[in-house]
Amino acid sequence: MNLLFVHQGFPGQYVHIVRQLATSGQHRIYAIGMAKRPPGLPESVNYLPYGVQRGNTPGIHPLAMETESKLIRAEACGIVAHRLREQGFRPDLICAHPGWGEALFLKDIWPDSPLLTYQEFFYQPHGLDSDFEPDQQGDKSWLDDAKLRMKTANLLLNLQASDWCVTPTQFQRSTFPREWQSRISVIHEGINTTTAAPDEAVAPLCLPDGTEIRRGEPIVTFVNRRLEPYRGCHTFLRALPELQRLAPQARVVIVGGQQGVSYGREAPGGSWKDVFLAEIEGRYDPSRVHFTDTLPYDGFLQLLKISSVHVYLTYPFVLSWSLLEAMSCGCAVVGSATAPVQEVIQHGHNGLLVDFFSPNDLATAVADLLGNREQAARLGAAARDLVLRHYRLESCLAHHLALMQLVAARRLP
Repeated sequence: MNLLFVHQGFPGQYVHIVRQLATSGQHRIYAIGMAKRPPGLPESVNYLPYGVQRGNTPGIHPLAMETESKLIRAEACGIVAHRLREQGFRPDLICAHPGWGEALFLKDIWPDSPLLTYQEFFYQPHGLDSDFEPDQQGDKSWLDDAKLRMKTANLLLNLQASDWCVTPTQFQRSTFPREWQSRISVIHEGINTTTAAPDEAVAPLCLPDGTEIRRGEPIVTFVNRRLEPYRGCHTFLRALPELQRLAPQARVVIVGGQQGVSYGREAPGGSWKDVFLAEIEGRYDPSRVHFTDTLPYDGFLQLLKISSVHVYLTYPFVLSWSLLEAMSCGCAVVGSATAPVQEVIQHGHNGLLVDFFSPNDLATAVADLLGNREQAARLGAAARDLVLRHYRLESCLAHHLALMQLVAARRLP
């Protein structure tokens, strides 16, 4: 087939699919993204970067700014796509992530090419992430709701243009308007259960601050892309004094960028790490708390294989790959009792669930698992079993490729 992939941060969620397709040697593959050619991309993939030619209009209405930003990206991507069409390329299937706007005009360029979009999340003013934690998010006004309504304009236009859609979890599909859910397949990108696997002989890991940690020591891990309330960094940091009281020998390793945010509002005057550490200053032992910033992927997996207890917290939002990777490594997980986590963790069977807003409950659950290694091993084994049964890369890839064939052949209703 002639295949076109569009993703601002290509390959993004398409990384495994593109590698599999390129390896087969049976397809002509083009991809459009915003950055330079990604390292490690198969040579057979024809990658076309796009660049925006302008910024937002000075003085534009604030409620229209995000929509304009997406239009600017869509136009820039459309110029590259049109050039490709003029060269004679006609996709048998277009796979696109619409989140940043790039996919908006693809059906205007290739109206006869089926479009399969990766639908990640549908923003809603109530009941999901936007009003989950008023103490952190502040009081909402009708204008905040109006901003979210405008944020969904791009998503709705892409839903209307799509021949079919795919999303990684049942929870994420449930966020979309009911009338669209029947046209969204649920297929996760998949977890490499060979590399993300338990390893009793894993080598010790030297952290950036020079501390060496090894399997068998009481190591508690916590991972965010960036340390921010959306992913529960405040609950975790607030749990440290009680956790250290209950488990004074534990070492805590916190992975993630310490500046800026991926989701939600910026920290007032600094980083969220600094804000919440200031709350517990003098009540915890910082010598046993290690911040690594981001880690290379191999180092990240090595850390998970060493971990005694892994903590994952999130608002009702997109589920992070890191949770399933930790489960695949056989980690004993303590997670937040929020919908994305409850889809994969059953309390007491393959992990423990605690109230997102209760640092003391979190500290108690982690300390209990540090003290009960038999229970931790049982939970970790059940966690890996779930990933092997439902999220194994080979199985997920097969489902994705089958869906792509169906959409390309127009065999879905």
